[in-house]
Amino acid sequence: MSFRNAPYADHPRRGFADGVRLIPSLWLTAVSLGLFPGLAFAATRPEIHGFVEAAYGPKVLGDERTQKDEFNLLEQRLQLKTRWQPTAAWLASWNPELFYKGDLLIDEYDEAVRYEIREAYGLVSPVPWLDAKLGRQILTWGTGDLLFINDVFPKDFVSFFVGRDDEYLKVPSDAARVSIVHPWAALDLALIPFFTPNAAITGDGLSFFDSLLGRVVGEESERLLTEPSFQPDQTEVAARISRNLSSYEVAGYAFRGFFKQAVGTKNQDARELFYPELAVYGASLRGPAPGVGGIAYGEIGYYDSLEDRSGKNRLIENALMKYLAGYERDFPNDLRLGVQYFVEQMLDFGDFTASFQPGDVPRDEVRQLLTLRVTRLFWLQTLEASCFALYSPTDDDAHLRPRLTWQASDRWKVVVGANLFFGTHDWTEFGQLEENDNLYVRARYSF
Repeated sequence: MSFRNAPYADHPRRGFADGVRLIPSLWLTAVSLGLFPGLAFAATRPEIHGFVEAAYGPKVLGDERTQKDEFNLLEQRLQLKTRWQPTAAWLASWNPELFYKGDLLIDEYDEAVRYEIREAYGLVSPVPWLDAKLGRQILTWGTGDLLFINDVFPKDFVSFFVGRDDEYLKVPSDAARVSIVHPWAALDLALIPFFTPNAAITGDGLSFFDSLLGRVVGEESERLLTEPSFQPDQTEVAARISRNLSSYEVAGYAFRGFFKQAVGTKNQDARELFYPELAVYGASLRGPAPGVGGIAYGEIGYYDSLEDRSGKNRLIENALMKYLAGYERDFPNDLRLGVQYFVEQMLDFGDFTASFQPGDVPRDEVRQLLTLRVTRLFWLQTLEASCFALYSPTDDDAHLRPRLTWQASDRWKVVVGANLFFGTHDWTEFGQLEENDNLYVRARYSF
């Protein structure tokens, strides 16, 4: 499933690879700031856009396990972005474009000021049927609504659970991406030399179930994560081939890399976790739902756990099959509904149960998840009321995300929402987060 978090852990950046991974982004940043004047004067005048935003998210009941029990979101953010098109004659035929987006964040929860390069890439089209993009970028594909199967790129569920904008669910990757368009099909190929994991719940801001301690923990949880080293043979590769058949889009996917969550245990005594090797093969279909209107879609993916193909190693995630079926439709009076049914099936389940030890987290062979999204627009479409609900009948847990968005003017937007968690068991995906219920409000001025 998209959010499964066993086990979560911290992932501090460290080592030589951390400096190397920023080279493409920093080079493009320097260009966008005009540090190469010969190229800068032969370019369209860049326009700078962005926003300033203030956000506050108090906890409903408080949680003394975490660093601050009154709130888990209190920050001010400045985002700037610019798009720049060099016009030098020797580059014109390649249709070059440089894009940059960066965030300056004053985080009053962590009592820190941070700057993040969200995107910084160069894009060229040397021929009409080929696009190439190099640098820091957001990689995404698939059909699901906040459910991900073949989208194996890094996510930030911490931001998702505390009330940041949905934009921050996606974590940028330093990568090279090539898109080839042919009358028969379209091909996307991404090479990712620098491993980027999902942002982890550490216990500082959100409490969670620590599978090694066997209980819900907060700040006292300390884990050591071992990330894949920076080596050419460990470059992640992702590919997507798609084609339109009548009104339907059919796509196939392949990926070779690593799990984005530390679902392998290297040393239990030292509390050392790692990211096992992973291959994913899948397909999707999206198009009009015959007879009933609306859009229907489906997706399937096989997760080949390359370091535990037998399924007998209880310390490494088993191979999985994942299935998704979804439907969405617009109704009169600006009403939109969407439903999804998701299934995650553990393969080699017999070998998993045979190796089960006392204290291990129980798992079902088949896990089911249902989602419902309801959206309605009011006041000349300036007020959006929505609710996204996730419920697992097998885990007996749920997550509710009600939200009101008021577009007060072209520049001002105010969002009020909540994250509410329910569950019978401490070790399930949403049950472990019950103490983290929160409200949030965000006010944004765009320019």
